[in-house]
Amino acid sequence: MKLARLLIVCALSLWSLSSFALPRESRVPGGIAIVAVPGGAQAPAVTFKKRPVAVLKQDKGWQAIVGIPLDTLPGSQVLKVDTGEKLIEVPFRVAEKSYRTQHLTIKNERQVSPNPDDLKRIATEQQRSAAALASFTQADLPLALASPVPGPRSDSFGSRRFFNGQPRKPHSGMDIAAAKGTPIVSPASGKVVEVGEFFFNGNTVFIDHGSGLVTMYCHLDRIDVKAGDQLAPGTRIGTVGATGRVTGPHLHWGVSLNGAMVDPALMLAEDTE
Repeated sequence: MKLARLLIVCALSLWSLSSFALPRESRVPGGIAIVAVPGGAQAPAVTFKKRPVAVLKQDKGWQAIVGIPLDTLPGSQVLKVDTGEKLIEVPFRVAEKSYRTQHLTIKNERQVSPNPDDLKRIATEQQRSAAALASFTQADLPLALASPVPGPRSDSFGSRRFFNGQPRKPHSGMDIAAAKGTPIVSPASGKVVEVGEFFFNGNTVFIDHGSGLVTMYCHLDRIDVKAGDQLAPGTRIGTVGATGRVTGPHLHWGVSLNGAMVDPALMLAEDTE
């Protein structure tokens, strides 16, 4: 808790956001909850499921911007708040949401039923991905993101997927249709924290935007950045491709808040359609 408090207070205690709109709220699994939390002159340190949460100051007080994991059960949930003087639990409720089902056909059978060597590789890559998505750095939280690539955006986030008839984990990102070679740009400032060629995700980039917001870009044809690069909004990070487990060229765009994959549409600026 002390570490979480230090990270959040250093990053956010002096930042007033009274003139900015917050992300769109949707208190469902895979959504975002905006919860009023107590605090004084300095930002309180807030955690959810033991992960630090971004806290923003508005005229009406402190607001916790909480990513809700897709596997969260509907019902009462609790934020733990350290005001610097006392520890408080702040409850909020998560509503039920039913996501649709998708059935997809994959030609490469190994990407549906990996062999033992593939499974070892996948386990290592999952650790790398988890570490990247868990980043929480001292930087202002972007409140609205630009679309990283033009094109029709699917509503497949959260859908239960079946590959060649076999059930797999829910879809944790937004698919944006675009031709191979279409440039992909960073939707906000940030730091590249991981890049690589992954078994399922193909060529992939992770960007840490600060305060627990991390975005990921999968199936790229080419990667144009490297780990450690500092990016300005609109910086080219690569091009659309069809690497990894795909049925055709597109960008899989994932958005993580406090380690929870959330619907990217909730973070998009209204004018990026």
